[in-house]
Amino acid sequence: MFKVPKRIQQQTGRYAKVDGIPYELPINSRASPALMAAFTLDARKAAAWMPGNEVHPLRLWGNKGVLFITVIDYRDTDIGPYIEFSVAIACTHGRRPAPPLLPLLFQRHHGLGQYVVDLPVSTEISVKGGKGIWGMPKHQANLDFRIDGSTVSSQYDKDGQLAVRIEIDRPRRTWLPIRASAANYCQFRGMLMKSSIYFRGKFGFCFGSKASARLTLGSHPRVQPLKDLGIASKPFFTGFLPSSSGVLDDHFESWFLSYPQLPAGQPEGMESVTRLGLSQQWLPGPHRSGDGSETGTGAHS
Repeated sequence: MFKVPKRIQQQTGRYAKVDGIPYELPINSRASPALMAAFTLDARKAAAWMPGNEVHPLRLWGNKGVLFITVIDYRDTDIGPYIEFSVAIACTHGRRPAPPLLPLLFQRHHGLGQYVVDLPVSTEISVKGGKGIWGMPKHQANLDFRIDGSTVSSQYDKDGQLAVRIEIDRPRRTWLPIRASAANYCQFRGMLMKSSIYFRGKFGFCFGSKASARLTLGSHPRVQPLKDLGIASKPFFTGFLPSSSGVLDDHFESWFLSYPQLPAGQPEGMESVTRLGLSQQWLPGPHRSGDGSETGTGAHS
């Protein structure tokens, strides 16, 4: 169980403006449904894809790593409502890969977290803040979040093409109160950026053979590398929070990404965010094949 650090709690009632974005502190969200799904993948292939030499795939056993899909429908935030669709690889941080499973018991020692591969969001202002301040790989895309009687799903389109769709079978009950934290590792400006989030809510989940979800990787170029990671067709874990609250820490860390030789090309830098505005306007929803229509901007079930 984790608590929001006292340092963050003491910010209550204060305000900040960073890169022109106004924040009421602490930076939090309220009444936000979320879905999660975890699939095994090939840890060696994931390791070859990850940057630098200090972030490594978490291994469950043998060569099995973890792909996390987490989608949060942020309905009440300082920067307005938006959806965030996270595609990430469970990871550890340190000079060497950690032993299998041990980081789950000694999380801080092994720097347990997730390396965020892709992070589409609904609004421009979310891109400007998330990428420009915390180094998250945010970009604006066509997103939806649907809660139906038996399923919860989200789809992410980009440039008129399907990128990723996730649908989980909804757990029968959301009964477990949780307070937890998560560390996000991201690549930006040639650096590895680490940020932390604290969240709580009532959680429903399914594990092992009871977990059921459908993950679809589309034709957009952004997601083609995922198809080479040996992602399992079935999840080993799914979860759903009908309403969660979260706090994003304003403290973050960064390290230079290093390589045996000077990397070719130029890493994405601040030029990708300096001209962004503060718009909270959503792009049209993605095209759901089979229903003959697009979901409306900001549509919720």
